[in-house]
Amino acid sequence: MFLSDNDIKKLVEDWRITIKDFHESHLNPASYDICLGNKFIVTDSRSTAFIDPDKKVAPKTEEIIVEDWWEFILHPWVSVLWVSKEFFWSNEFLILLYGKSSLARIWLTVHNTAPMINPWNFLNVIFELCNLNEVPIILRPWMKIWQLLFAPLSSTPQNLYNKTWRYAQDNYYGWIPEKNN
Repeated sequence: MFLSDNDIKKLVEDWRITIKDFHESHLNPASYDICLGNKFIVTDSRSTAFIDPDKKVAPKTEEIIVEDWWEFILHPWVSVLWVSKEFFWSNEFLILLYGKSSLARIWLTVHNTAPMINPWNFLNVIFELCNLNEVPIILRPWMKIWQLLFAPLSSTPQNLYNKTWRYAQDNYYGWIPEKNN
């Protein structure tokens, strides 16, 4: 079961779902649109020889800030990580992320591997953007890019995400191994 627009709005008003900054105009019948923020990360291919996830070898990256009135040209077959404008969380709901179909039709993928946000995960989400088209795509801060869907849990989780140490405030730069390792 997913929450409707009425449910999402009421739960935001009751502080059971946090979306900063909430805009009622971003509500859809069963989802909430979130936007591109001003910060994104690119892999520095000149100084990254390889990536080895098993040995925790992450790519060298560069953070770029795009002002609200600027645009960024995403060239064909290029991927970037982009931070959402909105900060959101809930300790009661599983949050699912889905790309907007209008963007899929121009061959912009907005997530490849991470469509789920666990309860008790407090964050600005990181979008995995890739231009699969043969022509550049222009992106701008405040562009609606993803939809949040909220699903209630059947019970309170035993392993709360904020207690597992599997994330960091700057998790788009790499990852932190679980604290028990």
